[in-house]
This record gives sequence, C-alpha cells and structure tokens, in this order.
Amino acid sequence: MLDLVKQGYDIIQTQRMETVQRGAFKKWTSESFYRLLNLISGTHVLAGGADFRALSRQAVEGLKLMPEYHRFLRGMVSWMGYPTVILPFDEPKRLAGKSKYSAGKMFRLAMDAIFSFSLIPLYIGLSMGGLLLFLALVEMMYVLSFWVTGRTSNLAPGWSSLIFVILIVGGMLMVSLGFVGVYVGYIFQEVKHRPVYLKKNEGKRG
Repeated sequence: MLDLVKQGYDIIQTQRMETVQRGAFKKWTSESFYRLLNLISGTHVLAGGADFRALSRQAVEGLKLMPEYHRFLRGMVSWMGYPTVILPFDEPKRLAGKSKYSAGKMFRLAMDAIFSFSLIPLYIGLSMGGLLLFLALVEMMYVLSFWVTGRTSNLAPGWSSLIFVILIVGGMLMVSLGFVGVYVGYIFQEVKHRPVYLKKNEGKRG
C-alpha cells in the first residue's frame, strides 16, 4: 500500500474478494445496498470495499475538511475524487468470535449513507403527492363519465365526492411536505460544511 502511495495514488482502497462463504441474505442485502446507493447518489462507492485503506497526506487533509457528524467514510473517501487504486485481498476466516455488526447497525449505516449522499428519498415523497393528485384527476374524469352518459344512478351516494376529497387533500399534503423536505435537505447539505470541491496539488506527496 505504501509503494502505491509513492507511485502517485492518494487513495489505496482495499476490496474484499468473495473467498469466504457469506450468508445468502447478507450477500443479497449488501449487493442491493451498493446498487441502490450508486443509483441514487452522484458518488460511486465500491462494493466490497473495506475501511482499511491508505491515504496520502493531501487526502487526509481533504477528509478533515468534511466535519459532518453522520459520517459514511466509504462514501466520503470516494467523493473526494483523488487518484485511487483498488487493492483486492482474500479475506481470511475469522479465528474466533463473530461479527459485531448486527442487522440493526447495518441498517443504520445504510440510512446514514443514503441520507448523507442523496436527496432522492425526499423527492420520492414529492412524487407520491403528485401521484395522488393525478389519481384525483382520474377519479374526477371517471365520475364525470357517469354524468355525461346519464348513469348517475350507478354511483354510490357520497362515494365519489369522499374519494375525490381524500385524494386531493392527501396529494396536496404530500406535495407540501415534499417541498418542505427538499428545503430541509438543502439546509442539511449546507450545515455539513462540506467543501464544494477539492483541488489536487501535484506538488504534495506523503
């Protein structure tokens, strides 16, 4: 790893090879998490990447410029964008004990990663509100079709107005909460004080 740093790489990222048999559920959840995170965020996080890595002094200083509290280090290191090389390794079998990473801790790690690097969850709520408003429009057209064709007797009394009001009010609430959520998301990004970009200084090494 030190030799690779001397060759000019700022980040030497280790990656576990699938040599140790893992449970089907853990393997599926891990692959799904990285696939989802890379899809909704603008930062590519290496699947199977370990937290054991080598960083140049410049990369360390760049990492120190991100003083946020909820820290998903794997994503933060990738976000910096410094020259990176992947160093695969075969993970040996555990000699004793078992992993302390419970399902609850893995879930909290996944939530920290998603909420720290993407506003997509907020836009999902906004989209759901738009969907409810669209369904309200469809329901209104459906009821109007009964009035146009003279089949109002087939409508249950009060049913159409009740469903229409529920969809309209629900849609407006979801859209309003979605807008508030997006503003809160932007505020969250600002208060993290993460630099807009990091400049690569070719003159520093170490």
